Amino acid sequence: MLMNLVKLRYADPPVFLEVSSVISQYELGSLANLGLTFSAPDVQSVGGSVSYAERPTITYTLLSGDKFARSLMTPIPPASIMSLIEAGWPAELVLRMTVNSVNGIRNRSGAALRGHEADPRFYRFIEALGRVQRSGTVGIRVEPETKNGGSAVMVFARETSEKVERDRKVIREILGLNAKATEFRLVFGVVPGNDREIAILSRSMLDILVELSGSIEVPKVYVAEKRTHPTRGEGYFQGRKVQPLMRIHSGRDKPSDAFVMVRNRGYWYWIDDRDFISKRVFGIIMFLFTLTEKPEKEGTPIVTIPTR
Repeated sequence: MLMNLVKLRYADPPVFLEVSSVISQYELGSLANLGLTFSAPDVQSVGGSVSYAERPTITYTLLSGDKFARSLMTPIPPASIMSLIEAGWPAELVLRMTVNSVNGIRNRSGAALRGHEADPRFYRFIEALGRVQRSGTVGIRVEPETKNGGSAVMVFARETSEKVERDRKVIREILGLNAKATEFRLVFGVVPGNDREIAILSRSMLDILVELSGSIEVPKVYVAEKRTHPTRGEGYFQGRKVQPLMRIHSGRDKPSDAFVMVRNRGYWYWIDDRDFISKRVFGIIMFLFTLTEKPEKEGTPIVTIPTR
């Protein structure tokens, strides 16, 4: 995953592999012998041996075609994004990573071609939603499947404190939601159909990877040689810096305390093991792949263990 982030920063195509089969062969052998020789002086001998061998074989296949398109280019469903928030992932982190806009309020983009700063209202919205999330007064309800498909609804609990109500008021005003409604349908898109909808223009996995690759601290010599684009500066909100979602460092020398590291174009790229936020984001993107997957007939990889 880290190598693909680095490759995307240099406009190289990403390559993903999946495990198609796992074959493990075990071999256990033993030999024991006992011998007694009656002679002068008496000679006794005991001997034995044990051998063990394991030969695992893992087969990887290139992720391509329709499965590649689904895994990398399908936008993450809005209901899945809100489910992550309900499960306890910080709303501020999840929304900054996975959405381009909410009801037309744009998120920041650090991509080379379409980079732009966030609408200040976006940061106000995610901070208010984060506080409501931590109060435990927001949830998701999934409607039953119909011929038009199921839908997800974000629900505000009715009984709350004045502090939470203030945050809810901020959310309603920024998104243009009905001031008295407590249930809002989640839809994919830029513009909501009415004041009881929340339109989320979500990102695909490829979008997320491109965004994260934009914050890599690439060597200045490669920027000067036009091998990659400069790293966009950090945004500001209410006079303070908005920290990047992930910090990926680079250098000639191999790092001594890295969470994960790769070598590319003569440089090392790594995430520091002491950078908890970056490690968490790296874990989330590994998990997000499952949100765009659809069940397939072939099932999971097969484990074959011969016995005799």
